[in-house]
Amino acid sequence: METNSPRAIDVFSPCSLGSLRLKNRMVMAPLTRSRAEEGNVPSAMAAMYYSQRAGAGLIVTEATQAGEGGQGYISTPGIHSQAQVQAWKEVTDAVHAAGGLIFVQLWHVGRISHPDFQGGALPVAPSAIAPRGVQTYTAQGLKDIPTPRALETGEIAGIIEEFRQAAINAKAAGFDGVEVHGANGYLLDQFLEDGTNQRTDHYGGSLENRARLLFEVMDAVTQVWGSDRVGVRLSPGGTFNDMCDCHPQETFSHVVRGLAERNLAYLHLIEPSPPQGEHATPDLSAKFFRPLYPRTMIVAGGYTLEKANAVLQAGLADLVAFGQLFLANPDLVERFKSGAQMNKPDPSTFYGGGAQGYIDYPTL
Repeated sequence: METNSPRAIDVFSPCSLGSLRLKNRMVMAPLTRSRAEEGNVPSAMAAMYYSQRAGAGLIVTEATQAGEGGQGYISTPGIHSQAQVQAWKEVTDAVHAAGGLIFVQLWHVGRISHPDFQGGALPVAPSAIAPRGVQTYTAQGLKDIPTPRALETGEIAGIIEEFRQAAINAKAAGFDGVEVHGANGYLLDQFLEDGTNQRTDHYGGSLENRARLLFEVMDAVTQVWGSDRVGVRLSPGGTFNDMCDCHPQETFSHVVRGLAERNLAYLHLIEPSPPQGEHATPDLSAKFFRPLYPRTMIVAGGYTLEKANAVLQAGLADLVAFGQLFLANPDLVERFKSGAQMNKPDPSTFYGGGAQGYIDYPTL
């Protein structure tokens, strides 16, 4: 990472990311597109989709199941079978041929699943607490998510092993690194936050215990890759998937300090949306976490070009992730440089379907 003092940088400035050199500071954020084929294999279109966006300094793939039990939505890819690994190899080859770098985001959805994805069994979670008002897409359409089954202590080692094996598979698939998904109310986030973790074993209760699984997963993945090729994504203060924590500043300060000690490639921070209403909420922005995490930080959360340059020049982040802007504008870097008009994203094609809204957005 380069120094964080105010400097004349912008999103087009090159930078170091661990042992990698990035051509700019624009990251394509992980975006679920639900276009995987039978067996949760990335579709034949995925290589074109990602290589079209290789102008980004770094691409982070859509969330990808580390193991078969980690699925919670229809047609999301995995990286736990040989067919999946081979399909991802075609993606990474295409991205590299186009001059890009690509990390795979590894996830386990935990309770945000349905028996349809679990061979009829209940989804697993830290505790048997159902997400209120949350549904998921299955082959039969939207279905309510049931109350999950709490993982037995002895089963947790198997979850960690899934992430470790997925990291090995990511190497075989030709990725440049991996990002662990610890955000958005999925399994690792469920263990972190006290609204979803009411365990009484050494994975629940205290801050140290609730953070244990995330740290054990990070350590397992970095043993495969080396810490400078591993990132992690967090969403402190996020409420997606019915998440809450009584003391989010305390919880995530502990987590971020522990991650800083691990010399990772980066921390990828989703900043919470501005609060609605009169009540003040804790500051969980990059400004709050920056003193706790002096290493490379990526920020995400509805950034425009102007806002991105401002956060970089203030030294509050080193890279900025863009989601829907990259989805609809494969040549986003060039559009930012030239001031060209942006394509508008089509929400009706975000999830599922074919080429429309996936690989057919026009470039300059």
